[in-house]
Amino acid sequence: MNRSRRQFLKDAARLAAVVGLGPTWVPRFAQALEDLSTGRAPVLWLQGQSCSGCSVSFLNAEDPGPAGLLTRYLSLYFHQTLSAATGEAALSALERAVDAGGYVLVVEGAVPLGVPDACTLGEEPFGQLLVRAARKARAVISVGTCASYGGIPAAPPNLTGAAPVSEVLAKAGVSRPLVNLPGCPAHPAWVVGNLVHLLKAGVPELDEAGRPKRTYGQLLHDQCPHFAQYEREQFAEKPGDDGCLFKVGCQGVITSSDCSWRGWNGGGSWCVQARAPCVGCARPEFARNPDFPFYRLNEDHPRTG
Repeated sequence: MNRSRRQFLKDAARLAAVVGLGPTWVPRFAQALEDLSTGRAPVLWLQGQSCSGCSVSFLNAEDPGPAGLLTRYLSLYFHQTLSAATGEAALSALERAVDAGGYVLVVEGAVPLGVPDACTLGEEPFGQLLVRAARKARAVISVGTCASYGGIPAAPPNLTGAAPVSEVLAKAGVSRPLVNLPGCPAHPAWVVGNLVHLLKAGVPELDEAGRPKRTYGQLLHDQCPHFAQYEREQFAEKPGDDGCLFKVGCQGVITSSDCSWRGWNGGGSWCVQARAPCVGCARPEFARNPDFPFYRLNEDHPRTG
């Protein structure tokens, strides 16, 4: 697809801003977009135990948002949800991609290590396919909390033995640059911005949970519009009440991401702005810790911070 240098620079500037980088990064991001558009940086997207919510989130990006940018530039080898081919044709396309190698492997969903046949592509268990594909990848990006940490599939009692991508690759002895982008679902800007950063600037600086610090480096609590109400102990006692949502289960005090200033659905809103408590979906413990249900009412928990 023909694109002018001006279009490359314009789109590169948008993506640099997405991940919090300044104008000096724009030329490198423009080169990454050129690599994508010419097929020099193909992407292979695999889906395991998940609801495909991260793919849906990605495709719902506002134009000209990240999905629009990838429509212009992405050399997508394979994506189970987006594939027009089915059956043997789809499996053949996947095998050609894996044989070629050299791609960035994007993984959505957990891996059922305890019951391998609970998730298969063709007749191959997803965990086996993941390891094969990762061995040929330039780098791996775990998109969403299921791929990053196990998420809802790994919630107790975890009957399928669902595990995150990092655990599966470690057990198989596969070492590749790995970036976790948790969220249920992941924001499309997190995916595209960090993908381009990975291609041209290398692996972004990560925290102890494998997340890019520029995306997940601040507590939601510190950026919350209800922070002053929290400090004054003006708490909502039930859904619909005015005030900070801490007492109805908001986990913003222990959750790090940039939702509060980035917003969702084209920047229109986010959970707390819509008067729903943050459920901590970007936390490694999301859904896996029964001490933190999604919603609570009037629990006498000590304040933090």
